[in-house]
Amino acid sequence: MANVSHTRGDIASHPDVPEMRERYARMLGGRDVVLVDGPVFLLGLYCAASPWILHYTTSQPALATHNLIMGIAIGLLALGFTSTPERMYGLSWAMCAIGAWMIISPWIVGTSPDTGVVLNSIIIGVLTVVLGALCAVTTTRNTPRT
Repeated sequence: MANVSHTRGDIASHPDVPEMRERYARMLGGRDVVLVDGPVFLLGLYCAASPWILHYTTSQPALATHNLIMGIAIGLLALGFTSTPERMYGLSWAMCAIGAWMIISPWIVGTSPDTGVVLNSIIIGVLTVVLGALCAVTTTRNTPRT
């Protein structure tokens, strides 16, 4: 019969503790930017929905479509960062390029945009550049040197 006592022992005496610690360290290794994945996804959602939130779909239809496409792209990058980070964090610099494009896009894609549309695109662009640079810098710092 099995010994089913209800006394609690210290887990440090468990024979698999070193293996569990190694596995835990391996699972978390290189994932310092895990807290950035969520904000990047939310930024992509906001970028895609911002023409409807700020009501400029009728006055700037080209810019509304542009923001929808760029928001979807940012959201897909965030999902990729979450699902396969070791492959996707190389694209962090691409996210910085998307952010730079978002900053200048109201004047290139839009037709005489008003202040609210310009500020919205600049804020989205700056946040995208900052989050992309944070992902890229953290990734290069965590890459093992051979």
